[in-house]
Order: sequence, then structure tokens, then C-alpha cells
Amino acid sequence: MSPAPRRRHGHGHPSRNRRPGGPRRTGRPEDLVRRTAFDVIRAVETRDAYANLLLPARLRDRDLTGRDAALATELTYGTLRGRGTYDAVLALCSDRELRRIDPPLLDVLRLGAHQILATRIPPHAAVGTAVDLARTVAGPGQAKFANAVLRKVASRDLDGWFEIIAPPGGSESARLSARYSHPGWIVNALGDALGPDRAELPDLLEADNLRPRVTLAARPGRATVAELAEAGAEPAPHSPYAAILPEGDPAAVPAVREGRAAVQDEASQLVALALAAAPLEGRDARWADLCAGPGGKAGLLSALATERGARLLAADVQPHRAALVGRAVDDRAAVIAADGTVPAWRPGAFDRVLLDVPCTGLGALRRRPESRWRRGPEAVAELGPLQRELLRRALDAVRPGGVVAYVTCSPHLAETRVVVDDVLRERDGVEPMDSPAALTAVAPALTGVGDGPYAQFWPHRHGTDAMFLALLRRT
Repeated sequence: MSPAPRRRHGHGHPSRNRRPGGPRRTGRPEDLVRRTAFDVIRAVETRDAYANLLLPARLRDRDLTGRDAALATELTYGTLRGRGTYDAVLALCSDRELRRIDPPLLDVLRLGAHQILATRIPPHAAVGTAVDLARTVAGPGQAKFANAVLRKVASRDLDGWFEIIAPPGGSESARLSARYSHPGWIVNALGDALGPDRAELPDLLEADNLRPRVTLAARPGRATVAELAEAGAEPAPHSPYAAILPEGDPAAVPAVREGRAAVQDEASQLVALALAAAPLEGRDARWADLCAGPGGKAGLLSALATERGARLLAADVQPHRAALVGRAVDDRAAVIAADGTVPAWRPGAFDRVLLDVPCTGLGALRRRPESRWRRGPEAVAELGPLQRELLRRALDAVRPGGVVAYVTCSPHLAETRVVVDDVLRERDGVEPMDSPAALTAVAPALTGVGDGPYAQFWPHRHGTDAMFLALLRRT
């Protein structure tokens, strides 16, 4: 078990005989644990790697299991989530500007600050191990600097530092940004998205810093929630196909290992189920997922389509993502590499269309904590034209009487309702459906997704990603 956070907010040397990707187990196990966390953090910084993909591979390569794997995971994700807060503290404890500190050394300092301020590791041990790591990656001189800085960090607990970096009299945006480690532009965007519920903003930011639950999806006709429960999972509150795995490796669940179930957020399941359950006029035989990679929603939709005698076409513009989709869907589905803005299908070909557009991913900050530091507000403007064009082509692809589900894993207004409203204003023959009502039809106990016509999930309310859904019918 990893050291538990104090607050809810959130070495080895190379070996000629090591397994690919990792050093052998030499020296103290805790050294390898911290080096693993550091290596993943550096890869995130220098190669735009995704921690949720890279870390499991590093743990396997370095034979880290049990408590060691849990600690490496906590140190990696905790440091990435808390970077904004830790940088504010480090800036006060260093006689150098942070931008003048060598990037590898700065990552060591962030890792040390996380251990000191947000875990139960004794401060002297946290400082000592961070200094040892600094000596290894930056040299003896830099280790002395790291020692001096981290001893200052350890002079106060996190609440004590909050009184300095997030004083009550400051602006709300700056205060929440420092306390909950979100860039200011994201704080403002989330507050705008909450609208009249803006008072919930601290709860939302805090939820972004909590480790998400592992949620599984039993693919209809191939696995059941009861089977997942036998493997140690617990039925989820809303999706009839979802189960929560309290601990352990999902790959150890037979249904997941055999491709009959998959890891999938409950909101992601529910938006697909809402599309599948939306009332249609006439034929219901041809479904499409036009931005299908890596295949989570397509896997669920293809199973539902097969049960109902329909067929799914899944498309993704990137061939390697289309290949992943091919492994997620059943044999009746067709998978192609195609650009949704340059359709490879005739107009009006489909009865139901899922469009999960590329977005900033602000709704999945719990799972990909590094993404909050990767993008700036300009990314929203850059993605807007693509999102609008994809929605236009999706509406062309569905027949009159058919339904399009516009989905984003972002609550940012400029990626959600603004995109939909802009496209609806420019064309006739399309009407928004009541998306919250469609969700309630498949998840009767679900509340708090809005008053319609659009629906928005929230981490702090639903324990899910902040998924947006707009169901649109061609009339």
C-alpha cells in the first residue's frame, strides 16, 4: 500500500542484463521506486508521453509490484497533479528563478516537494531520498542545492504554505489555482462551465486531483456485470454494464484479458447507451462511430448493435488508432481509417452516429494529470473549427429521422454547447433532443447532468470524467 495522502487534493543504475526499458533491482528498492517515478515524469516533460500509458510499462519492466508499485504510482501522479502548487512553494524556497533551474533537477524538487507535503513519508526521509536522486541525475553540487531548497519546503506543512501562496484576500482564480494546482485559465473555464453552480468549483477542482476509480464495461452478449463481480468488481451506480474494480490489475480479470470487457469510464458508457436508446423514426440497422479510436465506445456500441441486428461502421483518421478499434469491436462491425471531415460514406447512410470529437481533454484531468500543463487556452480555439466541421459532416451522414450524439471529454463551453449552437444556427432540419432525459432512460437514478437539452457529467457529482452529450435529430 502506498503512503496515503495527507490531504485529498491532491535508484537503480543501468544494467547490461536488465529487461528492456528498465534498470535491474540494485541498491535499495525505494531508490528504484523514485527513479521510476522520476523517469516517467521526465518522459512526460520531454517526449509528451502519457503517464497512464508509460508508467504501467515501466513497473513491469522493473519488476515493481505491490507496495513498491503503489508508491511509484502515487509519486508519479501526485507530482504531476500537484505541480502548480509545488512550483509556487519552490519559488519561495529557492534563490534561483524556477526557469533557471535545470529541468531534471526541477523535476526532482517537485518530486521531493510532493513527498514532503502530501504523503506520510517522514520529511527527513523525503528530503534525503530526493537529495540522493538529485546527486544521481544532476551531480553533487546540485544535490547540495536540492538539500537546501527541500529543507525550506519541509519547514511548513501544506496548510502552512497555502496561507502564503493562496491567501484569502487574493483573487479567486489565483487562490484556487495555487491551492488546487490548476492553471488559471482552466480554473476560469471550469467556473464558466458550472454557471449558476459555480460555488461547486472548489469541489470540482479537488475531484480532479483524486485518483479515479477503475471502471470496467461488460460488453453486452459477451460478459456480464455478475461475471465481473465474481472477479472482485462491484456493480457501478448507473450504467447497467459497469463495474468498479476496487484494487488490482484489470488485466487479471478474465473477461478483460479475453476482450469481453474493457476499462471504460461510466460516463463514457452512458453517452453511448443514450445514443443507442434514443427513439428513432423508421429503420435502425446502420450505426457509425466517426472518431472511434481507441475503441472504448465503439466496443460497447458494436455489441449493442449486434444484439439488435444492426451493424456498426467505426472510423478513425489515424490508422494505428483504427487498428486499436479493430481489436475492440466484434466480428459484425466494420473498421476503416477515414477522415470524418472528408466522408468515405454517402450522405444519409446511417441511422445512429456517435461523434466523440478531438478536444482538450479537460474532462479527464484525473486520469491524465499532465494534460493540464500541456495545453493553453489557444488549444481551444485551434480545435474549434475541426469540431464544427466534424459535426456538420456527422449531421450529413445521418438520415432524416436519425440521431447524432455529439460528445466531448471536456466541459469547456467553447468545446461543448457553443460548438453545437453554432452549427445548429447555420442549418435547418436539425433539432436538439432532451439529452438528460435520454440518459435517465438508461440510468434511472442519474441526476445532476443538467436541465437540457444538453447533458454534462462532473467528477465531483458523478465520480466520472466530465463528459458532455448533445443528442441531435435530423428532421
